[in-house]
Amino acid sequence: MILLVLTGYDLYRGATATTAHGLAAVYIAVSVMFGRDLIRWADERFKYYLIRTGSKPVKRFGLEHSRHYFKGFLKHVGAYLIGSALLLGLVALIDTPPRTTALSGVTQGWAVILGIDLLITTSYFIWPRKQS
Repeated sequence: MILLVLTGYDLYRGATATTAHGLAAVYIAVSVMFGRDLIRWADERFKYYLIRTGSKPVKRFGLEHSRHYFKGFLKHVGAYLIGSALLLGLVALIDTPPRTTALSGVTQGWAVILGIDLLITTSYFIWPRKQS
C-alpha cells in the first residue's frame, strides 16, 4: 500500500503520470490476486529441487490442466478489476486528463493482455495439453 500512497502523492504534487505510475497499480493488484499462489509455487519447487524434500511438483494434463489455467484466468480478471479501480481512483484524484493519459494507456494495454490470456485459456479447452 505504501507504493500506492507514494504514487498518488507524487501525482497529487503535480507530476505527470507515466507508465511507471500505472505499473504500481498493476503490481499491487497482481500481488493481491496471485501472491499466495506464487509463494506456494516457489516453496514447492525450492523444497523439491534444492532441499530434496517433499514430493515432486504435479504436472497437469488434459481437462485438469484446462481447469487449473481457467482458475488462473479468473484471478487475472480479478487483478484487472482491482488494478483498474486503483488506476481510476488515481485519475479521479488528479482530475487533470492531460496528466493522466498514461494511466488510461496502462488499463488499455492490460485489457489487450487479458484478451490474449482468454484466447490461451480457451485454446487449452479446445486442444488440451497432452502428457508427453
